[in-house]
Amino acid sequence: MDRVVGTVVRGLRSPIIHRGDNIEEIVVDTVLKAAEVEGISIQDRDIVSITESIVARAQGNYATIDHIAKDVTAKFGDDTIGVIFPILSRNRFSVNLRGIAKGAKKIVLMLSYPSDEVGNHLVDIDSLDEKGVNPWTDVLTEAEFREHFGYKKHTFTGVDYIEYYKSIVEEYGVECEVIFSNNAKSILDYTKSVLTCDIHTRFRTKRILKANGAEKVYSLDNILAESIDGSGHNELYGLLGSNKATEDSIKLFPRDCQPVVDKIQAILREKTGKLIEVMIYGDGAFKDPVGQIWELADPVVSPAYTPGLDGVPSEIKLKYLADNNFADLEGEDLHTAISEYIKNKEVDLVGAMESQGTTPRQLTDLIGSLSDLTSGSGDKGTPIIYIQGYFDNYTH
Repeated sequence: MDRVVGTVVRGLRSPIIHRGDNIEEIVVDTVLKAAEVEGISIQDRDIVSITESIVARAQGNYATIDHIAKDVTAKFGDDTIGVIFPILSRNRFSVNLRGIAKGAKKIVLMLSYPSDEVGNHLVDIDSLDEKGVNPWTDVLTEAEFREHFGYKKHTFTGVDYIEYYKSIVEEYGVECEVIFSNNAKSILDYTKSVLTCDIHTRFRTKRILKANGAEKVYSLDNILAESIDGSGHNELYGLLGSNKATEDSIKLFPRDCQPVVDKIQAILREKTGKLIEVMIYGDGAFKDPVGQIWELADPVVSPAYTPGLDGVPSEIKLKYLADNNFADLEGEDLHTAISEYIKNKEVDLVGAMESQGTTPRQLTDLIGSLSDLTSGSGDKGTPIIYIQGYFDNYTH
């Protein structure tokens, strides 16, 4: 009988991970136990994906606001710090801001508008049109912003992030001036010392600042890039990808991830005889149509993966073949024709009409998004995802 099921995705429940746990053994044991209990037949090119959170937890990759403050002070001294383009998130940025404030004398907080980098809105774009405000040219003070738009709360969290972020800074006795602009150069009218907090646009922002007279320029990946007094750190991403752990501590993005996925793959191959692909994933890369939030607040979807997950899909659009190439066929003849076409397709389909409408994104971004949606961010308790049939197609 022909196969009637394609890709299958399972969320696997694992123990709660603690600092010092052997994450590789736990992942392998979880996969093998699930296979035994659920009757899963492990195959070559199955995929195990692991949320970054449990890897960082096992590594004990944590830091406190005091660690952040010490690094900020070391870099900026007594300068007024322009803190620009932070995302609006209690989980992602509020504790970072506490550490920054604790290490500063004065902060000028510059927020992008109408939304932050990942789509959290301070104000809806229609309101800009109504007020005649151009977010690409107009720099607003806090008073001007309030006069135009009043006091708005975030759609999902119910938080007024302008008020919230300002109160965090002032809690440490630090003066905080808030301005609104989408032009990095705007901050240079207030200070030449800048901490840019954007994620995916940070390299461009730093280049613009340095080209226009900034004297000290750092981004979040420069803060806690090295351990401070024994703290956790991340050589590549610093504070990027960090999450709130407690009111005064954060869990950083995991470090040294490639040996983790390589070891898991090796152990699984030893125990099963199968070559299973392994990746660590963070946020997926997708956009919410209601809140307009682009999920990816991590610096990358996947910080490490085995070689078989490198590259992009090379797929044919079945409905295109059915409607065009083989429009005169039906039933078994159509099935045979499409199957033969797929078996003989080119490896590189870029520009081919037969591939239009497929998704030529990085495999790790697609699989990471699939994994993130499966595990969720709440209480499902499935930080390990097992995927089968992802690389199969209509012919097998």
